[in-house]
Amino acid sequence: MTTETLAPSARAAAPKVKSELMQQRIRAARLFLIPMLIALAVVAGWPLLRSIYFSFTDASLSNLEAAQWIGFGNYFRWTVLESGTVRYRGLLVDPAWWNAVWNTVRFAFLSVLFEAVLGMMVALVLNAEFKGRGIVRAAILIPWAIPTIVSARMWGWMLNDQFGILNDLGMRLGLLSQKVAWTATADTAMTAVLIVDIWKTTPFMALLILAGLQMIPKDIYEAAEIDGVHPVKQFFKITLPLVRPALMVAIIFRLLDALRIFDLIYVLTPNSASTKTMSVLARENLFDFDKFAYGSAMSTLLFLIIALLTILYIWLGQVKFDGGDR
Repeated sequence: MTTETLAPSARAAAPKVKSELMQQRIRAARLFLIPMLIALAVVAGWPLLRSIYFSFTDASLSNLEAAQWIGFGNYFRWTVLESGTVRYRGLLVDPAWWNAVWNTVRFAFLSVLFEAVLGMMVALVLNAEFKGRGIVRAAILIPWAIPTIVSARMWGWMLNDQFGILNDLGMRLGLLSQKVAWTATADTAMTAVLIVDIWKTTPFMALLILAGLQMIPKDIYEAAEIDGVHPVKQFFKITLPLVRPALMVAIIFRLLDALRIFDLIYVLTPNSASTKTMSVLARENLFDFDKFAYGSAMSTLLFLIIALLTILYIWLGQVKFDGGDR
């Protein structure tokens, strides 16, 4: 009788204790997040808000404090001349800006695509068991560990049209009929930048994908081998679906990094219009041309483009995952 009386009360008390424990965990999580949020607001939030504000002014480096509000004048404005002709100005009708947008999107798409494919191949090799695997894993990270400025300068010498090793090898092997100015020619400048970026960043993609591969239980592959499933079919039916979350994270990280690419292009091809990205163009207007407000408008649009593309990629990924789960 006593047991029957206490049992319902014990069952009622269990959710209450669990709820209080969950509330304590939530409070502790919020407490630990506060310093990070404050640091993020100071380091990133305030400069971003200031850049957005300056994009609606006529600010320059010499009169930041005396900047006047001009609304959307930096983005789009028109002037009616005495002849009646309407002249449109602003960032949204600037050919240099849209050329930089095209260069950035093209660079981001091609670099992330090749890095994802090559990173998957490298990760599959590193995930296999073979002698000296630890040494190979350490060696594969060397390109990623080298600072981007150093990599750009090193590859700049290798791609030089007069004494670069790549031209020398191409001439000796008969692959090139004449020396090519890889970084100075408009047709090859973007290719040169992509080669350097893919060489440097593929190990990063491979490392993240490798972490996802190691989370897959080996029992699944053993069962597939017993059933006689071909290795290629195992990759598409087992490996790829299970490693897809890690692959998505890797692609998002690289996409964000590629869309704001600056240092590699600024060092390797500083004067090439065929590789000038949004970040490089914004920096030129901010400091070189003393068009601080115009450069701030470019920085604001760059932020919006990156945010929208990232949200779209995450949304498409969630829709695909949910559809696959159904």
